[in-house]
Formats: sequence, structure tokens, C-alpha cells
Amino acid sequence: MTEPEALANCLAEAFRRLARGVADRRSPFHTPALATVAPDGSPEVRTLVLRGFDPQQRAIRLHSDARSRKVASLRHEPRCALHFYDAGAALQLRVAGVARIHDADAVAEAAWRASREASRKCYAVEPGPGVPVPAPPPAPADSAAGWPHFRVILIRFDRLDFLELAASGHRRAGFSWPADGAPDAAWLVP
Repeated sequence: MTEPEALANCLAEAFRRLARGVADRRSPFHTPALATVAPDGSPEVRTLVLRGFDPQQRAIRLHSDARSRKVASLRHEPRCALHFYDAGAALQLRVAGVARIHDADAVAEAAWRASREASRKCYAVEPGPGVPVPAPPPAPADSAAGWPHFRVILIRFDRLDFLELAASGHRRAGFSWPADGAPDAAWLVP
């Protein structure tokens, strides 16, 4: 296998695992960590559920509550990163790109319709995420009340870092898609 073929195999494996993370809730890639920068400049990381992946667009879809800090952070600074890790395979992916928030548009409506009833109810919780309360709020009865708070986060990534750990030698590859140039792939020191 030539070096370009081996690099291409790393990218294909990354994309395969991202696609599986959408389809299989038991996949370690189903729940990545999203890193953002808050409006005050502080870093924030949280776990979300991977809802969609489009390899042609290099787009990752996540869902969120409009009232959450992550939405405010992404509106302030749309550049962000995602971290995926499969401990069993000793494989880490890091992707970085720019997020776009979709609210009450065709993208959000399609994602809302495709969501399960139990998932929709998460967005109907009152008060919104992060608000101090004296006790956990009751589960919402009506999922329709969640629609005004539902947002889709669509991240188009322009960098992907693939790291495979192995006793025989670690393997790391970097991929980038510059806006004004051809895609680039290279082996990196782990």
C-alpha cells in the first residue's frame, strides 16, 4: 500500500466511524465532546449526541436548546472543535470547523420531525438549561413546547486529526480542507 493510499484509508476509517456514530447509539463516537469559547473568553467542553454526518459536505449535526450556553458561545465565536474517542480501538478523532445555528428553518424543522418524542421533550424543560432550581424539574408532558427552544448545530469541519494508538507504534494523520486550495493530507508525529 502506498503512503497516499494509507492516508486515504485513515480518512475513510474516520468517516466510517462518524457515520456509525450517528446510526449506533452504542458506538463510542455517538457522544463526542464539543469545545467552544464562551463570550467571556473561557473554554467550555460538553458531551452531545451525534445526530448527523454528511461526508461530502464534511458536516456534523448536533442538536441543542437555544437557551444553553453552547448556543450563545457558538453565536459569539462559531469556530469550535469536536473530540471523539474509542477506548476499545484506541482511536481518537479531533475535528475543527465552523458552526452554524439553525433555528426555525427547513434544517431545524426536518431534524425536529425526525427526532423521537422523548428527545423533543428535553427542549420543553422549564426553566432553561443551567438555571439554578431548588429541585430537579419534572419531566415535560408536552413535547410541542420544546420546538421554540430547539436548535440544530451544523459544523462544517476544515481539519481532522486521526490518532491510532498501538503497542507496535502510534499512527497519526492530519487532513485539512483550506477554503482557497486543494485538500491536504500528511502523516504527523503522534
